[in-house]
Amino acid sequence: MNWIKQLGIVLFLSCSFTSCGIYSLSGVSIPPEIKTVSVAFIENKAPIIAPTLSPNLTDKLRDRFLTQTNLALIEENGDFALSGYISDYNVSPVGAADNSTASKNRLKITVKMVLVSEKAKKLEFDQQFSQFEDFDANQSLADVESTLIESISDNLAQEIFNKAALNW
Repeated sequence: MNWIKQLGIVLFLSCSFTSCGIYSLSGVSIPPEIKTVSVAFIENKAPIIAPTLSPNLTDKLRDRFLTQTNLALIEENGDFALSGYISDYNVSPVGAADNSTASKNRLKITVKMVLVSEKAKKLEFDQQFSQFEDFDANQSLADVESTLIESISDNLAQEIFNKAALNW
């Protein structure tokens, strides 16, 4: 009998949070007055240019908003307007092997992103986001670069989305 009461409370709270428009079971906390989002092309201004990085990251971020929110994606001047650029792309050694050489290398990508919202000023931000992936030092960057870019872009898109839509 006690579990029936608990189930009832859980169902009541779930319905309450999803009906007010600002909460959802997915955790998205975008105010209801925000109806559109624009994600400008994320230009690569890093000293090293990876040709697939900019379009890959831009597409992943746009896809996050399309699949995880009810916002309409528009070209520019959205209620949420995201813009930014890739500021750093570097490879550095990490982890020493027994003979004082690196056993791993790290690809790190940093992106500077800005969110502007006339309808939700408190959610605006101007910040850098960084993600990295380590790879075996015996592998060349050329051999693993596309896989690393794919993974890092996924993580960056999720982190930027979390900051904008989940207010993390």
